[in-house]
Amino acid sequence: MDETLRQITKIARTVNQVTVRAMKETGIGTGEYDLIHTVRHHPGISQKDVSERLNMDKGAVARRVASLESKGYLVRKTSPEDGRVQMLYATEKAENLRHSKAAVETVFYQWLLEDMDSTERKQFCHQLHLLYAKSKLERRRDFPNILARLAEEEETE
Repeated sequence: MDETLRQITKIARTVNQVTVRAMKETGIGTGEYDLIHTVRHHPGISQKDVSERLNMDKGAVARRVASLESKGYLVRKTSPEDGRVQMLYATEKAENLRHSKAAVETVFYQWLLEDMDSTERKQFCHQLHLLYAKSKLERRRDFPNILARLAEEEETE
């Protein structure tokens, strides 16, 4: 049984919803933001690699890249090693978008925690940090513990 009742997921979904609503005026949807985020973290990434990372159809990636380029969020540069490959880079406008999203999330999380006193907030944030660190380490190792547990569950079914 999941003791958390997936409440972390539900809170993340809620903050995503309010962020999408607040950022509507930028003309960027969540799928486009995910693509921008990927390019920001992997400057010079190819459209093919974006497609693989986001598990998206190559055509859909090409359309989104073209849209984001026309909106001024991405630039394409030809790879010096292979003239057929277009490398993607985030623009300053994309960096500003990241700050806008973070600002919305900050307001939401401040609101969420405002009913806790300072000791409760400190304890909660400490535990949250521990969970985040464990999660991040698992992701960086490519999820060995989670995949093993999923495999065990499949075997028992």
